Amino acid sequence: MIDDLRERTRGQVFAAGDEGYDAARRVNNWMHDKHPRVIVRCENAGDVMAAIDYARRNELELAVRGGGHSVPGFGTVEDGVVVDLSGMRNVRVDPVNRTARAGGGATWGDFNAATHAFGLATTGGIISTTGVGGLTLGGGIGYLARGLGLSCDNLVSADVVTADGKFLIASEKENDDLFWALRGGGGNFGVVTALEFRLAPVSTIYGGPMFFEMSDAVAVLSGFRELIKDAPEQLGGFPAFQIAPPLPFIPENRHGEPFVAIVGCWAGDLDEGETQISKFREFAPVMAEHVGPMPYPALNSAFDALVPPGLQHYWKANFVTELTDEAIQAHVRHAPGLPAVNSTVHIYPINGACHRVTSDATAFAYRDANFATVIAGMWPDPADNEAGTEWVRSYYDDVAPHSEAGGYINFMADDDQGRIRENYRQNYDRLAEVKRKYDPDNVFHLNQNIAP
Repeated sequence: MIDDLRERTRGQVFAAGDEGYDAARRVNNWMHDKHPRVIVRCENAGDVMAAIDYARRNELELAVRGGGHSVPGFGTVEDGVVVDLSGMRNVRVDPVNRTARAGGGATWGDFNAATHAFGLATTGGIISTTGVGGLTLGGGIGYLARGLGLSCDNLVSADVVTADGKFLIASEKENDDLFWALRGGGGNFGVVTALEFRLAPVSTIYGGPMFFEMSDAVAVLSGFRELIKDAPEQLGGFPAFQIAPPLPFIPENRHGEPFVAIVGCWAGDLDEGETQISKFREFAPVMAEHVGPMPYPALNSAFDALVPPGLQHYWKANFVTELTDEAIQAHVRHAPGLPAVNSTVHIYPINGACHRVTSDATAFAYRDANFATVIAGMWPDPADNEAGTEWVRSYYDDVAPHSEAGGYINFMADDDQGRIRENYRQNYDRLAEVKRKYDPDNVFHLNQNIAP
């Protein structure tokens, strides 16, 4: 049967024992060490159709992998079929109409490299190795969100292969119910083989990280909370808790210590950049910084080295309407215990342009939230899994009472399935309807699953 699949696909097909199988089965989070029966590295939509058909005819579970960054390990499956889109990374830019079309396996690094050549960008993630598709289908929070909206707000159309092997185009004009659901509903409805985005003029930004003493964390977080309420929408970035990595701009004797940081991104007129970013310096004395003008792709890839493939990951998340003083105190209680230099806590502002989209216009429901918080536990040694996971959970338990019931699905763990309705609030029932129409048998269930 696998030989038949090989004949039907242009891309590589890996089965146990094949050269390259072990590398092909790996996802970024090495907590998930699974052995699929077959991995199809698709090169086109036809390969995706063949892989879905093979899984259905053999009654095998189906996993879909774009960038491979799914923290719950949804990009792999034991003894099932993996649709690996990493052979579909092409990005084509239309500079006249200011759009870009990305293959389903493209990363934000691929996307930014292509669009930056034309002085254009759209809202992407924080790590450039993240997949464009996965991030966008979950919503898409990033540096440019306050000015441009979420990644999904800039989606113009998507090519989709559905569970019955049909190829569809989803947009405002075609299959608009599917298009609505794809913008925040995750990978529940099909395999997205290409995405077309609106672009905006963003080339060189002014920004970078500033580190403040942990003792100033309350001042930094409360200062950011007040400033970002009505700051110009070109001002992006986020507060974070981070162990200082061994970087040249950080004093050597402070490497390995925990700090509160702000990563700033001014995407407006460069002459204003220094003025806008220096507002963060008013919160408290800066211990170290690496701030200035840089190409937007440089900022988008600045932290890639902290998140290499092969780490152990366990994350928790909530949306936050008001970052209260009590919430800040909860952060301050737990953040000094960051388990490793790879671990971090980010508090992303999602006001500005994100608020101008109504909560029912896309599947992404929390349009009244002002922040999306993630407690990202990451460490290299599996021996630290119990202690690291416990740190994330106790931190989450402390901040949850000061947060909304739901969180951003791209930050959810594999034990968060019980929160799925809360993550979508009033949009859940409509999403279930769309699921029933396009995937009634729940073929695409390895995700934060919306049951048909």
